[in-house]
Amino acid sequence: MKPQNKFQAQVVEASRTLPQVTKEQVNWGYENGIDHIGHRTEKGVITCTKCGHSWQGAGYLVTTLTDCDCPNCKAKLKVETSKKRMFNNRYYMTIITTHKGYQVLRSVMLFYSAKIGEATKYDYSEVMQRWIAPGGKHCTLAKLRQTMGNCYIDSWIYHTDIELRSESTNNKFYINVYDKIHTGVIYPQQQLIPELKRTGIKKRNFNQKPFDVYKALLKNSRMETLLKSGQLSLFKSFLNDAYRKVDNYWASIRICIRNGYKIKDATLWFDYIDYLRFFGKDLHNAKYVCPSDLHREHDRYMHKKAKADAQKEIEKLREKEEAFRQAKAKFFGLTFSDGLI
Repeated sequence: MKPQNKFQAQVVEASRTLPQVTKEQVNWGYENGIDHIGHRTEKGVITCTKCGHSWQGAGYLVTTLTDCDCPNCKAKLKVETSKKRMFNNRYYMTIITTHKGYQVLRSVMLFYSAKIGEATKYDYSEVMQRWIAPGGKHCTLAKLRQTMGNCYIDSWIYHTDIELRSESTNNKFYINVYDKIHTGVIYPQQQLIPELKRTGIKKRNFNQKPFDVYKALLKNSRMETLLKSGQLSLFKSFLNDAYRKVDNYWASIRICIRNGYKIKDATLWFDYIDYLRFFGKDLHNAKYVCPSDLHREHDRYMHKKAKADAQKEIEKLREKEEAFRQAKAKFFGLTFSDGLI
């Protein structure tokens, strides 16, 4: 895909000088990103697929063993009791770095192939790069994917080049597949651009994709305010729920920050604020938005809202009944008779 704007052109140009993934980074991924298998026979003999060492484990009657450590190489193993002789798998590793003033997240696919009695084979391929500008703009460079006759979103065509890929479409049902790629293990030596360093994020990702965290911080200064003020529950909640807009609650959040009120359960607090808004309460008043017992106040307004909803339904039924009465009033008391019947 050719660059569609100046930003994309600058990223493509910068990508040409991006250093290759180092051997040290890849070896760290092999050690920390791969789940090595401990092959166990029915008689309890366990073989480490990492170093090839075999030893007598628990007896053949014990089949509940799920993991152990290799006594030779000390690797943590996932134990599989089966007749399989070959084990193949692949894992993701993410390298967080900077280049030419951009934040770059590099996705590396690690390949693991082991056969009992033979040395384990490893390989890797860098499959995707997410580039983020200091202002929050981003674009994706990646290898081609197999999209015909395959239900997997990451069926990479490994011999293709990493090039600029499209992420937008007019189809409202479109899902950006690059946002769905697994993060995997994160290489510990991370580099952040100055604009991210000042937010205080460091190496914290709150069990979210680093790309989502960085983009939110760079595009929305209010997310940075939440992070710096210690409102971590709110910060994580807005990351998890893209449909919940921070602007709808910002006035009340500012009151909480000003009064040193830490929100520990963001979901509960959001519901509570919505109840206050429904009943026309002052959302700029610390008396309401900073309750000493959030659960109690939330439940009180929840029951109050339920009663209001029930009363509203009763009123609707009454209105329907009155409308029916008015429409059919001229027929009430009407009788048909021939004088005998």
